[in-house]
Parts: sequence; structure tokens; C-alpha cells
Amino acid sequence: MQYHTHRANPPFWRHDAYSLRKLSGAIAKCIRQAKQLGNLQAGSVIVDMGCGDAPYKRMLTESGAKYIGCDISPGLHTDVLLADGGVVPLDAGSVGCVTSFQVLEHIWDIDAYLGECRRLLSDDGLLILSTHGSWLYHPHPTDFRRWTLDGLQRELSSRGFSVISTWSIVGPLAWTTQFRTLGYHNLLGYLGWPGKLFSALFCLFMYLRMSLEDHITPESIRRNNASTYLVLARVAS
Repeated sequence: MQYHTHRANPPFWRHDAYSLRKLSGAIAKCIRQAKQLGNLQAGSVIVDMGCGDAPYKRMLTESGAKYIGCDISPGLHTDVLLADGGVVPLDAGSVGCVTSFQVLEHIWDIDAYLGECRRLLSDDGLLILSTHGSWLYHPHPTDFRRWTLDGLQRELSSRGFSVISTWSIVGPLAWTTQFRTLGYHNLLGYLGWPGKLFSALFCLFMYLRMSLEDHITPESIRRNNASTYLVLARVAS
């Protein structure tokens, strides 16, 4: 099935299409594994902590799970508007899955954020979380951190989670090309519609280049030098 939000299934000529499509593909694999573990089924509850425009909502709810989007800003998919402290008005242990997509780097108080994720989850609950390894500064509204894979796993294990699986998304050859693509796209945007047309063609070419660069990058290099990491974890026993 195709997902037609601008982040889950962007056109190939979009400036960040390669990174977004690789992340979306990894999330699809992660969701399949979560379902194999008996999660995300009809009747279960998913809380998306920092939902934004909820690009992966359809993926998460295919099997009939209930989705609750939480964010600090109102929006079309925001069911719960988080006040200071980020406490979700649900009982402890009442949620089967908590998701967090590209949010953790924007959080200052990680203890409070991950602690709330842990509080919400049932004993057999799952956490699906992605965040950046290497990426440009992008405040929404803040931007505080980047992680190594080892560091991210340690952050989670020290806060009551046990990591099941990890995905390292976009290796160093491709993400350096991605950074240049973003820069040229922004520059060409100042040239009106001719610049936008050229940018689309340029971004499409760079998409193909990134695909090749990732293909020739050994997994042993990509694993610990990715632009984005995705983790599937459970509540530690």
C-alpha cells in the first residue's frame, strides 16, 4: 500500500526525498516486526509523542489500532495538546505502543519525555523511536542533540527500555550528498520558477546518486555512521 503524505511517500524530485523514503521503508519493516510480536492489533492504543502531521498514522493503524496524536502545537492530527511537562492524560500502563518520529533531538528534558513514554506503556508495550545521527541544525522550535547508535541504545536502556531491533538509515556517502542537495535546493529557490524547475531535476539526479552511494557503502560503515536511527524497544522486565 502507498502512503501519500508528503513525508511518508514524497516525490523523487523533492529535496529530502531519499532520506524520507529510506526512513519510511525502515518504519514499515519495524511495524511489521511489532505486529509479529502481537502489537498494533485491533483494540490496542498507539500514542504518537510529537505527532506533527502524523505521516505514519495509516501504517500504524492498518490493523485497527486506535491512534492518539500528541503535540505541543495544535494541528489536524493532534488529539492531545501537551502542556508544560508533556504529561498525557491517560492512565499508566494503558498503552500498547508509543511512537516518536524525529522528535527526540528537539527535547531538552529527555528524562521527562522518555519517562512519560515508559509510564504510558503496558508491561508488554513497545516503543518505536527514530532520531538523527548526523543532520543539519533544524529547530522545531528547538534542536539540541545528535546520537550515535550505541549512545541512543544506552539512553533507552538506562530509562527502562530493552532494545529489540535497530535500523541505521542513510550512510555517510549519501548523507553528505543529501546535505549538499538541501543547500542547492534552498539557493535555487531564490530564482523563482526557473530555479524551482532546475531544483526538481537536480534533486532527482542527486536522489539517484544517493541510491548508488548507499548501495556501495558497507553495512558495517552505515550501522554506526547513519543520518537517522530507528529503534524498536520493549519495556524492560
